[in-house]
Amino acid sequence: MIYYITGGERSGKSSYAQNLALSISSTPKYVATSRIWGDDHRKRIDRHIADRDERWTSIEEEKVLASVIEPKDIVVIDCVTLWLTNFYVDTKNDIEKCLELAKIEFNKLLDIDATIIIISNEIGMGVHAQTEVGRKFTELQGWVNQHIAKHADKATLMVSGIPLTLK
Repeated sequence: MIYYITGGERSGKSSYAQNLALSISSTPKYVATSRIWGDDHRKRIDRHIADRDERWTSIEEEKVLASVIEPKDIVVIDCVTLWLTNFYVDTKNDIEKCLELAKIEFNKLLDIDATIIIISNEIGMGVHAQTEVGRKFTELQGWVNQHIAKHADKATLMVSGIPLTLK
């Protein structure tokens, strides 16, 4: 079962996803996709880990998500935007290659008998990116979001802390 949860910044995506996971399992996994970009970023990540209680198993995985998910797991993946950023940087902003690699990695999740709750961002609904690199990434994020949503069993859009069912 794949749940796709998307929305804008601070729309309540993470809280909703975590509550959903805890409603299914008393011992869910939390897969953080963020790369550590510096000391301040490490501190922010450490705060996020501290916010989750002992029921959670926290795992950091930058790109190969299927490698840390076992059959029957209940997993929150947070988030697609940071996951895509890792591919984008590693491919030197090559949209076609990044899209190909992201789809290959996501498609591996479809073969795992687990409950996977994927958090993403609707960055195309925000401020228009000022740089070409930013505009390319916004397009990439939109294409990957569409791919994930197409394959998800359930999709939810978070707006101002309110979940809206898409499918």
